[in-house]
Amino acid sequence: MRPRKRRREGKTDYKARIALLRSGKARVVFRKTNRYVIGQYVKSTEGRDKVIIGLNSKELLKYGWPENLKGSLKSLSACYLTGFLLGKKILDKEEKVEAIFDIGLLRGIKKSREYAFLKGVIDAEVKIGGKKEIFPDEERLKGEHLKKNLREIFNKIKENIEKKFI
Repeated sequence: MRPRKRRREGKTDYKARIALLRSGKARVVFRKTNRYVIGQYVKSTEGRDKVIIGLNSKELLKYGWPENLKGSLKSLSACYLTGFLLGKKILDKEEKVEAIFDIGLLRGIKKSREYAFLKGVIDAEVKIGGKKEIFPDEERLKGEHLKKNLREIFNKIKENIEKKFI
């Protein structure tokens, strides 16, 4: 039997997808493009996915991300803040959310962007499992390792997000 088209193209792992669907839980989906990271809150019913909330890291510009750092909207700091924003939006829409983290066909490398995003979602108080060893260090999340110290910007954006969703 010939594999399905999406499997041949390397777009879908059907074995993993069936396991996700059988759990019956909503999914927090992480995808990355060449310029941004995308986060979605997805619910599945009868094998059909419905995106409840979707956003990308470009939305951080509304919360105080500097225009001159527009090229770094997929950095660890931006991934964390995008996840934090998604988590706050999820909790604004629903109470006590328990979800599964879905990175699709990306390789799960510890301390990488996808786990910075996951840490942001967890810090927003959405229930998702994750071991502490896989998350990036706090200094790296806040951008202290970069030439331009992003700590002040990071804290300001995080406060702006918290103010909006109180």
